[in-house]
Amino acid sequence: MAAELIYAFRVMRLPLLDAGGAPIGRLEDVVVVSGHGAQAPTVLGFVAGSQRRRIFVSATRIATLDGAGARLKSWDVDLNPFRLRAGERLLGRDILNQKLGDETVSDVGLGFHGGTRPGWHVAKVRLVKRSLLNPRPSYRLVDWEQVATLFAPDTPMAAEAARLRTMHPSDIAHVVRSLPLEQRRLLAEALDDERLADVLEEMPEDEQLRLIEGLDLERLSNVLDEMEYDDLADLLAQMPGEKRMQVLDAMDDEDAETVRRLLEYPEGTAGSLMTPDIVVMSPDATVAEALARIREPDWLVSIAAQVFVAHAPHVAPTGRYLGVVHFQRLLREPPHMTLGRCLEDEPVIAPTASDREVAVLLASHNLLAVGVTDASSRLLGAITVDDVLDGTLPANWRRQAARGVAS
Repeated sequence: MAAELIYAFRVMRLPLLDAGGAPIGRLEDVVVVSGHGAQAPTVLGFVAGSQRRRIFVSATRIATLDGAGARLKSWDVDLNPFRLRAGERLLGRDILNQKLGDETVSDVGLGFHGGTRPGWHVAKVRLVKRSLLNPRPSYRLVDWEQVATLFAPDTPMAAEAARLRTMHPSDIAHVVRSLPLEQRRLLAEALDDERLADVLEEMPEDEQLRLIEGLDLERLSNVLDEMEYDDLADLLAQMPGEKRMQVLDAMDDEDAETVRRLLEYPEGTAGSLMTPDIVVMSPDATVAEALARIREPDWLVSIAAQVFVAHAPHVAPTGRYLGVVHFQRLLREPPHMTLGRCLEDEPVIAPTASDREVAVLLASHNLLAVGVTDASSRLLGAITVDDVLDGTLPANWRRQAARGVAS
């Protein structure tokens, strides 16, 4: 087994390679979190220096890790600054050189495991012993279980939150539902704002309310700020009126105004399903500029599938709506062509239309999203097919899906 290990001391000197094998940075540390029960500590990812920034590279993004370096599966890189979160440890900073009695941790051996969730885990720890009487150090390699206290979390929920970091939000929501209510709330406190917002979007509104009940107003505002506008409006609609007003007052003025507009539409209408957070550009913008916009990683897949074209302003509600350009059309046209020359005239829908009318329109035209316009032809937002499915499935479909996964 030892021959198959890759050691942290070596990893922290390897180049970070793009999908084509070209160096784009260098690994500086390894992020680990304790495992469940008797499971080995897991490698969540790596800290890398790239473009004068210290960034996080998830282990799920790494295609190969060997003597040549860590090669990415795809070309895109998240350049947001690295921030260590609760429950996480850095091998270089927190584990190496730690004292264990009269011995010191000199290195950590990482093993690779396959299966449905492949990745790396802590397998061995190398200890060194030095003494004044014997100037030559002695080494021994031990299983991680023999030094498990090195990787013990500060709190169980902090470690759980760290382990959930790389899971899909719907899978995290399933884990959250399996916990007693008090543990759910402890986990909600341990999750970072963005991750908790993702989880809330995957839960029924009644469960959302119970999960966030213990959060103070400042933390709650930070979490809700990370949610999609349509999901946020659905959640706020279920809150008691006084609590809803407190949340809206604590929000950014522009965001609060957007949510208030969405709350004006009755449940079951197109307006209640739409999101104003869409890609809107001028007819004079070029194909190259449009491709750069939809390439931004924060866009949902269904939103980035098309660019809506309208006169200024290019945020909802826009100027006069002109049409839409789908990403496949963008790939076929020359980069310098303007969007106004490759518009597609597709149907739009009024905010007062029923959710059934929206579903029929999307299905009959094979659309991923449909624009919502007012009587003055201004674009108010768009409705994506996933939001229509969410609205047309039975109210308890998330619970049924969770039971299906569990069985």
